[in-house]
Amino acid sequence: MEPILEVKNVSKVYGTRYVLRNINFNIFAGEIFGFIGPNGAGKSTLMRIITGMSTPTDGDVKICGYSVQQDFEKAIINIGATIENTNLYGYMTAKQNLTYYASLYTNVSPSRIIETLELVGLKDRMNDPIKDYSLGMRQKIGLAQALLHEPKLLILDEPTNGLDAESVIHLRQILRTLAAERNIAVLLSSHNLSEVEQLCDTIAFVDHGSVIETQTMNKIKKETSESSRFKIRLNYPNYSAKMIFLKFNVPVEVVGDSVLVPCEDTLLPKILDALRARDIQVYAINVETKSLEDLYIDIIKSHNHTK
Repeated sequence: MEPILEVKNVSKVYGTRYVLRNINFNIFAGEIFGFIGPNGAGKSTLMRIITGMSTPTDGDVKICGYSVQQDFEKAIINIGATIENTNLYGYMTAKQNLTYYASLYTNVSPSRIIETLELVGLKDRMNDPIKDYSLGMRQKIGLAQALLHEPKLLILDEPTNGLDAESVIHLRQILRTLAAERNIAVLLSSHNLSEVEQLCDTIAFVDHGSVIETQTMNKIKKETSESSRFKIRLNYPNYSAKMIFLKFNVPVEVVGDSVLVPCEDTLLPKILDALRARDIQVYAINVETKSLEDLYIDIIKSHNHTK
């Protein structure tokens, strides 16, 4: 299957400084692909290159098989994007703004404008001027603008900025519907790790202009679940930690009145039996699962350590 987006050996250099270094990845139809990384990692620069707003120093970007550099019009017609600030006319209504942008395409009907406004939840406010819109509403109208011509690739830079919790949930539903039912490929960048975790199929970890690791969300969930720890609150935590380590060869950490035990579910009953056999009182047991944030920090630290 041919990828909707193919990024091959893309680098961007300003003077002697590499902003992007040899970036490679593909995104396929129906896939939601997330970019996460610290400020200055190169995420927005890469999105600008993909959309033709900036030129790579090396490498190439193809959209639906067309090179952005060599076949710009054929490539770019397949993209809908919101990067940085959406260009909107504040004195015009949402409907008027979308009508204007629809005129730039040959296949956008008046009914498609209404359909798109309804999709993002702004149909009831479509006759209000943009200047009266909140930041969150501007984010929504930017998404509507990007979706007008039914692109095959949707690119979103920090799409949840300015959105309240209800709007974030609505956006998540929209993107899942677009991917699952309309087979649109989605590329998004975000600092909101929990949102990326709930939404994306694949995640690329970016740091200092490089993609340092790419993982599917299924693999990430498996890895984080396997690294879960049991937090056991009890009396005599120091003695208990030593006993568990000696008897079961499990590394144990003491935190206040609790011990943190990384082990399989099947080993926990044996540990509890051993504690009770020594008259140790267990007051509470909680499961601590490694989060995407924990994994992200581990990957970034590991990358910086090996540089």
